[in-house]
Amino acid sequence: MSAAEAGPGRSRPGGGADHARLGLLLRPSRWPIRWRLAGVSAGLTLVILIAFAAVVGQLATDRLRSDFEDELRRAASELALEIELAPTGEFGQVAYRGPKLEEFAMAGDAAAQIVFATGQPIESTPGAPELGPPAPGVERRTGFHVVTLPIVNDAGTPPAFVQYARSHDELDATINRLWLLLVGGVIAGTGLAFLAGFAVASRAMRPIASLTATAREIASTRDPSRRVPEPQRDDEVAELARTLDQMLRELDAARSETQQIMQAQREFIADASHELRTPLTSILANLELLSEQLSAAERDGEQGEIVSGALASSQRMRRLIADLLLLARADAGRTGKRREVDLAEIAAAAVAEVRPVADGHAVSLRAGEGVSVRADADELHRLVVNLLDNGIRHTPPGSTIEIAVEGRNGYAVLEVSDDGPGIPEAEREQVFSRFARLGGPADLVADSGTGLGLAIVRAVAGAHGGAVQVGSSSHGGARFIVTLPAAAAES
Repeated sequence: MSAAEAGPGRSRPGGGADHARLGLLLRPSRWPIRWRLAGVSAGLTLVILIAFAAVVGQLATDRLRSDFEDELRRAASELALEIELAPTGEFGQVAYRGPKLEEFAMAGDAAAQIVFATGQPIESTPGAPELGPPAPGVERRTGFHVVTLPIVNDAGTPPAFVQYARSHDELDATINRLWLLLVGGVIAGTGLAFLAGFAVASRAMRPIASLTATAREIASTRDPSRRVPEPQRDDEVAELARTLDQMLRELDAARSETQQIMQAQREFIADASHELRTPLTSILANLELLSEQLSAAERDGEQGEIVSGALASSQRMRRLIADLLLLARADAGRTGKRREVDLAEIAAAAVAEVRPVADGHAVSLRAGEGVSVRADADELHRLVVNLLDNGIRHTPPGSTIEIAVEGRNGYAVLEVSDDGPGIPEAEREQVFSRFARLGGPADLVADSGTGLGLAIVRAVAGAHGGAVQVGSSSHGGARFIVTLPAAAAES
């Protein structure tokens, strides 16, 4: 279908983008600086050359026409001095005595004739055009410039005039060539001015381009320790380069200080979490001992409720401190002992641990053979347990949770999927944030945990050189994919 057939409400694909790009090109404010500088240089040169060409062209044209007319007058004067007219005796008739007009009018485009004041010809060159009645001076007639001069003769002859004419085609061609040459000179000079301006602007902008490339590399690498190259010349660009370099030095120093502070905070949290485990373990042991020493009547009474509540709170605090300790160690870069372990065996152990508390959920395992990774077995076990626990907490009873382990392209892949309500796409990234809980219909239990389970999953995967992604399962539920480097590929 052609553009005309498309109708007023339709346009060809890409037409809007093409018009937008064309609009940007037609706006000088959107041009690069070197183009604008070259355009200004070319524009000023164009104005100057146009004014110069107009003055020179007009002066040269006037001079050429004046010389042409002077040459006609001189030729006509010479011819008028050599012409003699004598009366023949008949009334109003004269005899011509003088040079042959065709010999005098040697130029191929020249013509001459002798006429009475009434315009009646006396003598003329062969094929002479109609030059009209005599009018002293220079006249421009169709195709010719005509000079008319009176002839001085005896008093017995009637007044006569000589008309000398030449075609002005050659003159017009010369003038046209002159103006064409001037126009060509204006165009060539403008083009050279644009190229020269563009070359000078490009050379002047070269240090700016180097600064831009360096700044782009720093932005992509986020490394303010990179240095900005300083131009050799001591000008405004060099001052800008020194200022940017000083700014990067200060930013690098500020980043180093911030990293040191954050590292100190991470180490403090890791040490504090580790130190809290000892007194908390003692408190839990004492509470469990106290609970066992209470009599049956006391356990059902107020004292039993107090002890049970304190014991439950202490157990929850122990889990929270364990989670915080693991995250703090990962943030501080403290890694446990790494050895080659079978990911399928770790997944099987996690399934065996979770099944007794699955609360009516069906947990199935599908694992391949020889899927080994170099990792901390305890941390990987915690990763798998957290993913299974997340599926149990956020799916209704009777749901199925499937876990699969396989090797794929040099990686060990662990997938945990369910057939529950799933995770809204807008909340899939924030589920890995710390202390984050889903606010949608997937929260089906009051005790949704500490909000650190999936954050631990991401931290453990990242500490082992892997990654975790969340998406939708084939049943519409949630699916978590953990990818870790295989032991063979890593070695």
